[in-house]
Amino acid sequence: MNLQQLRIIRETIRHGFNLTEAANALFTSQSGVSKHIRDLEEELGVEIFVRRGKRLLGLTDPGKEVAAIVDRMLVDSENLRRVASEYARSDAGTLAIATTHTQARYALPPVIAKFKGRFPGVRLTIHQASPKDMPRILMDSNVDVAIATDTLEQHPGIATFPYLTWEHAVVVPKGHPLEKVEDVKLTTIADYPIITYDEGLTGRTRIDAVFEAAGCNADIAMTALDADVIKEYVTLGLGIGIIASIAYDPKSDTKLTALSTPGLFRTNTSSIAIRKGRMLRSYVYRFIELCSSQLTETVVRGESERPEPDEYEI
Repeated sequence: MNLQQLRIIRETIRHGFNLTEAANALFTSQSGVSKHIRDLEEELGVEIFVRRGKRLLGLTDPGKEVAAIVDRMLVDSENLRRVASEYARSDAGTLAIATTHTQARYALPPVIAKFKGRFPGVRLTIHQASPKDMPRILMDSNVDVAIATDTLEQHPGIATFPYLTWEHAVVVPKGHPLEKVEDVKLTTIADYPIITYDEGLTGRTRIDAVFEAAGCNADIAMTALDADVIKEYVTLGLGIGIIASIAYDPKSDTKLTALSTPGLFRTNTSSIAIRKGRMLRSYVYRFIELCSSQLTETVVRGESERPEPDEYEI
């Protein structure tokens, strides 16, 4: 048994049991992948994959247990390298963050500026992605931290920590009739075409839920992936926008007005997440603490090292 065999098992599962794609991901041949799988199965004395001819269709029952162990073993092998690196040099390396456009553009810049001031030798990599992809990215890549709203909680193997609360804001172009309305209600907003986030993005489900609860049929005329695009089309007069409140800055958004809508929308909470069991460099904990002073290394370690329910039951 060797690490290459374990990597092949993991990549085969990640690529939907497609041996060609698994081989490409590992820069090796399909025949080599097949041989490694057979060798490991012979060594273990069980078949890991369900087969139809030469095709792999899924995992056998013992294969499911093998896959879970393989995943843990590979995480631990990564941790071994991190231990050596940590002791060799603790103030240099790479911090990889997966997050949304809204977080990267509006919430994180002050934090990242402070972090780079303290750790100039750390290279920062930001992976922008859809919130629904965050759990997969965190579990299947070398990302240290994921930050998003609504999608990271309740996933096995992921520890989450609330760090930022915010509401949605309604923005209109300067001179819009709603600027003169003192008490803006949902029914009033529903009279106009609305430009907001795509489904599944930045609290969109909460926007829909608020209108549904009020019995309003919102005219969602246009959707986009990020607030900058939404604001641009609102500026053009194509509708009124509903965006994350942190994405509106009166100093820079001079062509827009954010309406006063206290209590109109529900509060959203963005979470910081890490993969349980993965060793983090000391500067990763410092970054998390810069996001929220309450998320000390002790707090984060305690949660990330907490076993899953029944994990050790026999």
